[in-house]
Amino acid sequence: MGAISKACGFLASIAFILMMLNVFYDVLARYAFNEVSIGMQEMEWHLYAFVFLMAIPYAMRTDGHVRVDILYSGWSEARKAWVNLIGALLFALPIAALIAWLGWSYMLDAYRMGEGSADPGGLPYRFIIKGLIPASSFFLAISSLGMATFALRVLARESTYEGQTGAGGLA
Repeated sequence: MGAISKACGFLASIAFILMMLNVFYDVLARYAFNEVSIGMQEMEWHLYAFVFLMAIPYAMRTDGHVRVDILYSGWSEARKAWVNLIGALLFALPIAALIAWLGWSYMLDAYRMGEGSADPGGLPYRFIIKGLIPASSFFLAISSLGMATFALRVLARESTYEGQTGAGGLA
């Protein structure tokens, strides 16, 4: 499970670099050569969406998600494990399932309509970027299961949060 989340983080970092290069190109083309590419401008938000959606499972796996760490850091190993287990099973997994279910129909609607950019020169096949929504939810569910299984290992005293990079034990 950790390898999938790590791959999501790697892909998000590659997409982030591509997004920076894309923005650099857009700024240079616009201000130095007075050229505008609608497709490249749309690619910016496509890449941003990819970065954001693929970074979520990685953040969950490496404990980079938002939490009240001022309280969490002083808690016992067992209490941390219970919070992570309950959070993963009662919050993250149901939310991931809901987003995947709604995102799937959202993507299918875009596919059936042949949705593309309304702007001339824009990107076609909008269903591809919309398909990242259910895909990232699937990866979030996998990361949540990893967090839950790690919490169970902590509760069984087979592992500890001390010295770990993240709640999932990804060092």
